[in-house]
Amino acid sequence: MNWVTTIGIVAAVLTTSAFVPQAFKIIRMRQTKDLSLTMYIMMFTGQLCWLVYGISLGDFPLILANIIGGSLSGTILGYKLFLKE
Repeated sequence: MNWVTTIGIVAAVLTTSAFVPQAFKIIRMRQTKDLSLTMYIMMFTGQLCWLVYGISLGDFPLILANIIGGSLSGTILGYKLFLKE
């Protein structure tokens, strides 16, 4: 693995893991009223686009980061859309 791929993987881990505390808090507290729906729609859509782009390039760090990030932001978005507050 070359240094560019290593930097990509480190970036993917850091930016993707940033969603973990928010997702855990939402799942635990079952409250999303203070979250921006627009932000999570945009983030989830953007991550899906990055995933398609990463797949088309065969870029492992892009693919991995956006599968995980899309799953986390999609979970948060799902709670925001469907949780009765």
